[in-house]
Amino acid sequence: MMPSLPRQAAPPDEPSRPSEDRRHMIRRRSLTLLIIVLLIGVPAGYLVISANQSRDSGKDKEKKYSATGLTEGWPSRVQRRLYQLPVPAHSGHVAYYETNNWKTSRLYIQFLTSEKGLDKFLKRIGTSRAALERDEIAVTARDQRIVGWEFTGPGPWSGLTRERKNPTPTLDIVVNWSKRGHPMVYAVSRTTP
Repeated sequence: MMPSLPRQAAPPDEPSRPSEDRRHMIRRRSLTLLIIVLLIGVPAGYLVISANQSRDSGKDKEKKYSATGLTEGWPSRVQRRLYQLPVPAHSGHVAYYETNNWKTSRLYIQFLTSEKGLDKFLKRIGTSRAALERDEIAVTARDQRIVGWEFTGPGPWSGLTRERKNPTPTLDIVVNWSKRGHPMVYAVSRTTP
């Protein structure tokens, strides 16, 4: 048998602690549990929400960049500046599509504008309405297929090609005049870096 050790008494200057009653113990444990949940659960919940948002953002980008036709809306300012396609303010029915590969980058854009807006657009790209040739479909059949443009509807139609030395983009422009006072503009800007 083991010898029993003597029990050590509390130091004389410390008062003895009263025993904890059941209600106080439950309250203390509940508070401890709440603190643990807050310290672990809130950051974990934040991580789950953040991961879902990041995944959804990636899906949106994938959908945007895997599109095989025009996307309704305005291209970014950077795209408009890079491809030198200054869409006039107050244009309607704006849609665009961008393609990139190691050889050539293209921005396809269409918009409905006023005659004044068309004049501003042409002036900003360094030309004028006088340069538009009647019945000229400047956008190639290949480029038409890529975005689904068909220049067979009511006209009259006119167009021009603004060729420029690389890396400045070359512009192919077609204008549909069927809606009086509001020409529909179709443009392809291509650049070779």
